[in-house]
Amino acid sequence: MSVKTFYIFGSGEYGDAATALIPGAPVIAADGGLAALNARGIAPDLIVGDFDSYGGELPEGVRVIRRPVRKDETDMELAVGLALERGAERIVIYGGLGGRLDHTLANIQLLAGLARRGVRGYLAGPGETVTALRAGRARFTPDFRGILSVFAYGGEARITETGLLYGLNKALLRDDRPLGVSNEFTGSPAEVMVHSGTAILLWSGAGFPEILEV
Repeated sequence: MSVKTFYIFGSGEYGDAATALIPGAPVIAADGGLAALNARGIAPDLIVGDFDSYGGELPEGVRVIRRPVRKDETDMELAVGLALERGAERIVIYGGLGGRLDHTLANIQLLAGLARRGVRGYLAGPGETVTALRAGRARFTPDFRGILSVFAYGGEARITETGLLYGLNKALLRDDRPLGVSNEFTGSPAEVMVHSGTAILLWSGAGFPEILEV
Protein backbone atom coordinates (compact mmCIF):
# COMPACT_ATOMS: atom_id res chain seq x y z
CA MET A 1 0.00 0.00 0.00
CA SER A 2 1.45 3.40 -0.97
CA VAL A 3 2.00 6.06 1.66
CA LYS A 4 -0.18 9.15 1.30
CA THR A 5 2.32 11.90 0.49
CA PHE A 6 1.77 15.67 0.60
CA TYR A 7 4.19 18.31 -0.67
CA ILE A 8 4.50 21.74 0.92
CA PHE A 9 6.39 24.62 -0.68
CA GLY A 10 7.68 27.37 1.61
CA SER A 11 9.52 30.64 1.10
CA GLY A 12 12.98 29.44 2.21
CA GLU A 13 15.94 28.62 -0.01
CA TYR A 14 15.76 26.18 -2.93
CA GLY A 15 19.08 26.47 -4.73
CA ASP A 16 19.41 23.49 -7.04
CA ALA A 17 17.17 21.27 -4.91
CA ALA A 18 15.27 18.84 -7.11
CA THR A 19 11.52 19.11 -6.67
CA ALA A 20 10.39 15.86 -8.24
CA LEU A 21 6.82 15.10 -7.16
CA ILE A 22 4.80 11.92 -7.08
CA PRO A 23 2.11 12.35 -9.78
CA GLY A 24 -1.23 13.18 -8.23
CA ALA A 25 0.15 13.91 -4.75
CA PRO A 26 -1.42 17.04 -3.21
CA VAL A 27 0.64 20.24 -3.19
CA ILE A 28 0.20 23.02 -0.63
CA ALA A 29 1.73 26.48 -1.01
CA ALA A 30 2.67 28.14 2.27
CA ASP A 31 2.58 31.88 1.56
CA GLY A 32 5.74 32.79 -0.38
CA GLY A 33 6.11 29.19 -1.49
CA LEU A 34 3.58 30.05 -4.18
CA ALA A 35 6.28 32.03 -6.00
CA ALA A 36 8.51 28.92 -6.06
CA LEU A 37 5.64 26.86 -7.47
CA ASN A 38 4.92 29.50 -10.12
CA ALA A 39 8.59 29.48 -11.15
CA ARG A 40 8.45 25.71 -11.62
CA GLY A 41 5.11 25.63 -13.40
CA ILE A 42 3.51 23.58 -10.63
CA ALA A 43 -0.12 24.27 -9.70
CA PRO A 44 -0.94 24.04 -5.98
CA ASP A 45 -4.04 22.29 -4.70
CA LEU A 46 -4.27 24.62 -1.69
CA ILE A 47 -2.73 27.94 -0.65
CA VAL A 48 -2.43 29.11 2.96
CA GLY A 49 -0.79 32.05 4.68
CA ASP A 50 -0.94 35.64 5.81
CA PHE A 51 0.66 36.73 2.51
CA ASP A 52 3.29 38.91 4.05
CA SER A 53 5.91 37.30 1.80
CA TYR A 54 3.90 36.89 -1.40
CA GLY A 55 2.55 39.90 -3.22
CA GLY A 56 1.65 38.43 -6.60
CA GLU A 57 -1.67 37.39 -8.03
CA LEU A 58 -3.41 34.32 -6.67
CA PRO A 59 -4.43 31.64 -9.18
CA GLU A 60 -8.09 31.19 -9.96
CA GLY A 61 -9.85 27.99 -9.05
CA VAL A 62 -7.53 27.15 -6.13
CA ARG A 63 -8.74 27.28 -2.54
CA VAL A 64 -7.00 30.02 -0.56
CA ILE A 65 -6.98 30.08 3.24
CA ARG A 66 -6.01 33.51 4.56
CA ARG A 67 -4.75 34.00 8.08
CA PRO A 68 -3.91 37.24 9.91
CA VAL A 69 -0.30 38.34 10.23
CA ARG A 70 -0.67 38.34 14.01
CA LYS A 71 -1.20 34.68 14.82
CA ASP A 72 0.33 31.93 16.93
CA GLU A 73 1.23 29.57 14.05
CA THR A 74 3.77 30.01 11.28
CA ASP A 75 2.49 29.66 7.73
CA MET A 76 4.40 26.39 7.49
CA GLU A 77 2.76 25.08 10.63
CA LEU A 78 -0.65 25.93 9.16
CA ALA A 79 0.25 24.08 5.97
CA VAL A 80 1.43 21.01 7.90
CA GLY A 81 -1.79 21.05 9.93
CA LEU A 82 -3.88 21.12 6.75
CA ALA A 83 -1.94 18.17 5.35
CA LEU A 84 -2.52 16.21 8.56
CA GLU A 85 -6.24 17.01 8.49
CA ARG A 86 -6.34 15.49 5.01
CA GLY A 87 -4.71 12.25 6.08
CA ALA A 88 -1.05 12.84 5.24
CA GLU A 89 1.24 9.96 6.20
CA ARG A 90 4.35 11.51 4.64
CA ILE A 91 5.08 15.23 4.19
CA VAL A 92 7.93 16.56 2.06
CA ILE A 93 8.67 20.26 2.61
CA TYR A 94 10.59 22.26 0.01
CA GLY A 95 11.74 25.78 0.85
CA GLY A 96 11.84 25.05 4.57
CA LEU A 97 15.61 25.40 5.02
CA GLY A 98 17.97 28.35 4.71
CA GLY A 99 17.01 31.99 4.91
CA ARG A 100 15.96 32.94 8.43
CA LEU A 101 17.45 30.67 11.08
CA ASP A 102 14.40 31.02 13.33
CA HIS A 103 12.15 29.62 10.60
CA THR A 104 14.58 26.77 9.93
CA LEU A 105 14.55 25.85 13.63
CA ALA A 106 10.76 26.14 13.70
CA ASN A 107 10.52 23.74 10.77
CA ILE A 108 12.79 21.23 12.49
CA GLN A 109 10.42 21.43 15.46
CA LEU A 110 7.59 20.58 13.07
CA LEU A 111 9.51 17.49 11.93
CA ALA A 112 9.87 16.36 15.54
CA GLY A 113 6.14 16.83 16.05
CA LEU A 114 5.39 14.75 12.96
CA ALA A 115 7.69 11.96 14.15
CA ARG A 116 5.87 11.83 17.45
CA ARG A 117 2.60 11.43 15.51
CA GLY A 118 4.04 8.59 13.47
CA VAL A 119 4.09 10.72 10.30
CA ARG A 120 7.20 10.87 8.11
CA GLY A 121 8.40 14.40 7.51
CA TYR A 122 11.27 15.79 5.47
CA LEU A 123 12.86 19.17 4.84
CA ALA A 124 14.44 19.03 1.38
CA GLY A 125 16.75 21.96 0.69
CA PRO A 126 19.76 22.96 -1.38
CA GLY A 127 22.38 20.27 -0.87
CA GLU A 128 20.82 18.61 2.17
CA THR A 129 17.78 16.83 3.56
CA VAL A 130 16.53 16.64 7.16
CA THR A 131 14.11 14.34 8.95
CA ALA A 132 13.15 13.42 12.50
CA LEU A 133 12.97 9.81 13.65
CA ARG A 134 11.44 8.39 16.80
CA ALA A 135 11.83 4.73 17.77
CA GLY A 136 12.58 3.54 14.26
CA ARG A 137 15.32 2.92 11.74
CA ALA A 138 16.42 4.69 8.58
CA ARG A 139 18.08 2.57 5.91
CA PHE A 140 20.29 4.32 3.35
CA THR A 141 21.25 2.67 0.05
CA PRO A 142 24.90 2.61 -1.13
CA ASP A 143 24.37 5.54 -3.51
CA PHE A 144 24.12 8.06 -0.65
CA ARG A 145 27.29 10.14 -0.42
CA GLY A 146 28.68 12.83 1.86
CA ILE A 147 27.79 13.69 5.44
CA LEU A 148 25.21 12.23 7.79
CA SER A 149 24.70 13.93 11.15
CA VAL A 150 22.41 12.75 13.94
CA PHE A 151 21.30 14.91 16.87
CA ALA A 152 19.19 14.12 19.92
CA TYR A 153 16.06 16.25 20.13
CA GLY A 154 14.13 17.06 23.29
CA GLY A 155 16.47 15.41 25.78
CA GLU A 156 18.24 12.14 25.01
CA ALA A 157 18.18 9.54 22.25
CA ARG A 158 19.74 6.08 22.16
CA ILE A 159 21.32 5.52 18.72
CA THR A 160 23.00 2.74 16.74
CA GLU A 161 24.75 3.59 13.45
CA THR A 162 26.11 0.95 11.06
CA GLY A 163 27.63 1.07 7.58
CA LEU A 164 29.06 4.55 8.15
CA LEU A 165 32.64 5.71 8.65
CA TYR A 166 32.09 5.83 12.42
CA GLY A 167 29.92 3.24 14.13
CA LEU A 168 27.76 3.72 17.19
CA ASN A 169 26.26 0.94 19.29
CA LYS A 170 23.35 2.07 21.43
CA ALA A 171 25.17 5.33 22.14
CA LEU A 172 23.40 7.89 24.28
CA LEU A 173 23.12 11.23 22.49
CA ARG A 174 22.07 14.34 24.40
CA ASP A 175 20.61 17.54 23.02
CA ASP A 176 23.39 19.58 24.64
CA ARG A 177 26.34 17.74 23.04
CA PRO A 178 26.82 17.23 19.25
CA LEU A 179 28.38 13.76 19.44
CA GLY A 180 26.61 12.60 16.26
CA VAL A 181 27.76 15.39 13.94
CA SER A 182 29.60 14.76 10.64
CA ASN A 183 29.56 11.03 10.13
CA GLU A 184 30.12 9.90 6.53
CA PHE A 185 28.59 7.51 4.03
CA THR A 186 31.08 4.93 2.72
CA GLY A 187 29.37 3.56 -0.39
CA SER A 188 27.89 0.67 1.60
CA PRO A 189 24.34 0.24 2.90
CA ALA A 190 23.98 2.27 6.10
CA GLU A 191 21.45 2.35 8.89
CA VAL A 192 20.56 4.62 11.78
CA MET A 193 18.43 3.05 14.48
CA VAL A 194 16.74 5.13 17.15
CA HIS A 195 16.10 2.82 20.09
CA SER A 196 14.50 5.53 22.23
CA GLY A 197 13.88 9.25 22.13
CA THR A 198 13.71 11.48 19.06
CA ALA A 199 16.62 12.16 16.72
CA ILE A 200 17.15 14.70 13.94
CA LEU A 201 18.94 13.26 10.90
CA LEU A 202 20.61 15.53 8.35
CA TRP A 203 22.37 14.20 5.27
CA SER A 204 24.02 15.52 2.12
CA GLY A 205 22.05 15.76 -1.08
CA ALA A 206 18.56 14.66 -2.00
CA GLY A 207 16.93 11.26 -1.66
CA PHE A 208 15.05 9.61 1.16
CA PRO A 209 15.98 6.52 3.17
CA GLU A 210 13.63 3.65 3.83
CA ILE A 211 12.00 4.20 7.24
CA LEU A 212 11.05 1.18 9.30
CA GLU A 213 9.35 1.02 12.67
CA VAL A 214 11.11 -0.80 15.49
